[in-house]
Amino acid sequence: MITRRTAAKGAAFTALSYSKILGANDRIGVGVIGTGGRGTYVMTQFQKTELCEVRALCDVYPKRIDEAQSKAPNTKTFGDHRKLLELKEVDAVLIGTPDHWHKDCAIDSMEAGKDVYVEKPLCRTRDEAPLMVKAARVNNRICQVGVQQRSGPIYIEPLEKFVKSGVIGKIAHIDAIWHGGAVRPLRRTPAEKPSNLDWVRFLGPVKYRDWDPAQYNNFRAFLDYNGGKMTDFGHHWMDVVHMYMGEHAPNSAVFAGGIFYDFKDGRTAPDTCNALFEYGGFSVLFQSNAYPYGNYQEYGVTFHGEKGRLFVNRNKWVYTPAEKGAQPEEKQIPGDITLDHARNFLECCKSRKLPNGDVGLAAISVIPPLLGVQSYLEKRRIKFDPDRLEVLPL
Repeated sequence: MITRRTAAKGAAFTALSYSKILGANDRIGVGVIGTGGRGTYVMTQFQKTELCEVRALCDVYPKRIDEAQSKAPNTKTFGDHRKLLELKEVDAVLIGTPDHWHKDCAIDSMEAGKDVYVEKPLCRTRDEAPLMVKAARVNNRICQVGVQQRSGPIYIEPLEKFVKSGVIGKIAHIDAIWHGGAVRPLRRTPAEKPSNLDWVRFLGPVKYRDWDPAQYNNFRAFLDYNGGKMTDFGHHWMDVVHMYMGEHAPNSAVFAGGIFYDFKDGRTAPDTCNALFEYGGFSVLFQSNAYPYGNYQEYGVTFHGEKGRLFVNRNKWVYTPAEKGAQPEEKQIPGDITLDHARNFLECCKSRKLPNGDVGLAAISVIPPLLGVQSYLEKRRIKFDPDRLEVLPL
């Protein structure tokens, strides 16, 4: 089992040894692999810290590189991430590719001596997670996963104030909610692949198929590339659960839902997701359903304790004591905590301390959503050994 303690033991790379690679006052040279909407946005958060300089960009579609380059001029550009990794002036990489490329890009980067910030979910399959942890430890690399709640003061404060202090009492159940809006037909244009878009490289480790604009534009609707809403939203919220309740995997997972809004467009990821996870002493219900009339339930995680209830999301927390007539305590913050997470990563690139969203922690918190996907595909309750990290036989 990978815990914060064992992860720390595996990352014994000192600031002294790092000083031989990068001076403490130098700006960190960053390369971006995957310059779509999310990759480019996180890149701009990196730039706000003034701790780094973006020096290289990589994508399978030059149009997206051009859009990112308007925000990071004078950068070198590539269509193959391995070429970017040859640059000595690149110290760290930001990986914003579709999920099926996360493992290969991250491991290639760490083996090339680069520190890594990889977007969530960490990986597409459970067997990929240990390989990514091993690459970080063997190569003495910082590997931060984009579970930005780990760096958000709006999450850290109530964790200390209500959970670790014991104010909330024993927590027996947690509701983790991130609903989606109406499901719509997938985009089918351009019918003809742009001549300069490298479709084969986009597919990468995925079995070859002819150009499909729906799969390129909406990869999260296809389980060949990712785990749908279970891993897109689920890794975030289950990581919050682990942050508050301990870094260990569940004992079981069972999924209910499916493709209930079927436009016959080939999608394979369910639009209606309800997954129940059992842990030692508590349960978690994750929900991400398609409600056409809007998000009537506020997205966030609710911890139900014997002495009160704590709700937290990226912009607020609310604690309500169990006593009759007790007034809730609330705090709100503006802005996006991605900036906090980016800063933590870049600071750790210099200090060589484990980052808040270390790959060793994310390798555990990605297990429940991936078990949820497995339960959906196999149409059964999955029993899991949280110590051996293995699915148990039927």
